[in-house]
Amino acid sequence: MACPLFLQNLDTSVMATALPSIAESLRIPVLDLNLAIASYVISLAVFLPASAWLSERFGSRRVFCAAVLVFSLGSALCGVASTLLQLILFRLLQGAGGAMMVPVGRSILLRSVPPDRMVSAMVWFTIPGAIGRMMGPFFGGAIVTIASWHWIFLVNIPFGILGVAMAMMFIDEDEKPTPGAAVDMDVLGLAMLGSGLLGLLGGLELFGKHLLPSAVVTGMILAGTLALLLYAAHCRRHPKPILDFSVLRFPVFRTSVMGGMPVRVAAIGALPFLLPLLFQIGLGMSPLKSGIVTMFVAVGSLATRAALAYVIRRFGFRTLLVGASLIMACLIASYGLFGAQTPIWVICCLLFACGLATSMVMVTLNTVAYTDVPRDRAPHATAMSSMAQQLSIALGVVIGASAVSFSSYLHHPETQGLQAGDFPVVFAGIALMTVWSTVAFRTLSPNDGNELRQQR
Repeated sequence: MACPLFLQNLDTSVMATALPSIAESLRIPVLDLNLAIASYVISLAVFLPASAWLSERFGSRRVFCAAVLVFSLGSALCGVASTLLQLILFRLLQGAGGAMMVPVGRSILLRSVPPDRMVSAMVWFTIPGAIGRMMGPFFGGAIVTIASWHWIFLVNIPFGILGVAMAMMFIDEDEKPTPGAAVDMDVLGLAMLGSGLLGLLGGLELFGKHLLPSAVVTGMILAGTLALLLYAAHCRRHPKPILDFSVLRFPVFRTSVMGGMPVRVAAIGALPFLLPLLFQIGLGMSPLKSGIVTMFVAVGSLATRAALAYVIRRFGFRTLLVGASLIMACLIASYGLFGAQTPIWVICCLLFACGLATSMVMVTLNTVAYTDVPRDRAPHATAMSSMAQQLSIALGVVIGASAVSFSSYLHHPETQGLQAGDFPVVFAGIALMTVWSTVAFRTLSPNDGNELRQQR
């Protein structure tokens, strides 16, 4: 079940490192390639709400295998793309498969593992994803240095085939789908939610890119916003909405999702997009060197797994979230001070430390989020949390690309392209977003999650 998480994290981090090489090959501005990253994440957000219904209707194992195959097919098509438009369309297909791989895999895990082994299982479940995030920058830098950028997508195919083969071997076949289960699906809600997310996020992503007329982009944003407002009203009336917003009434869960969104936008959305640009374009590093340096963030993230349970028991969820997010903000702001003369070991140490702090915040958020959610509302809560994470990634890419583009225009409007001086103000802004989450974390009670701290 960890194969999809490994695939997704590997794919995203490889793509970010290879952006300058892809832009040079396709002869387009590098910032326009954030469309290729955001289109994948937008597709994830649009198709994710349907994953639970598809599992009930067609069976978890069948949907899981189909999702991995669709993701692998999208990867293969991305590997033969020759234009930006083709790459965006194939990334949308890839995202449709990715939207169902991880949530369906997690539901199979929850169904298959006994409760007394669940903590251990979830730790092991996240380790391959962390390894994928760690390998991605080095892998991407090595591939574009030795071969063509197309291979960053083609290497997903054997991993996808391996995932399907293991699923067929080790996952028990589901019971026969219930006849008439399709009637229970909130088709109207899914259409409203999907079109709303597509219009709003797609419009924000296309804004200022001059790929479509301004009136069309503005219309997309307005139509998407209207569709989401209509869905919010529809959600209150429908007995079984595709995504139930009422789970946000639980305070700890609301703080985790809404209060944690700014730090997620910064850490898992904007930073993975901005760091390769800073190192390769701002500081002149090669793709391989940039990948090796960026990898230290994931190494720091992986290194926390051994001590995190002890730290949570020792300090508590609220103290750890507030302290780690403040440290994150300071470290992110320091990235703006990197220059050509900065010793490489200093850069690596700061990236490693930020990876440590980021992992503490993310794992702690995901652990404490469901403490006040009743068991019967857990499926809606997990769907809402997954949706928020994907939206955070998409918004992070949009905000990061827009901020660095605007900074570039302010500093040297007469020239095209990015320079090292364009990044300090951007990283300062990203750090302030992290501080915004710190304010939300302070609303938690010191006793929130105490029952989890007592478990070993």
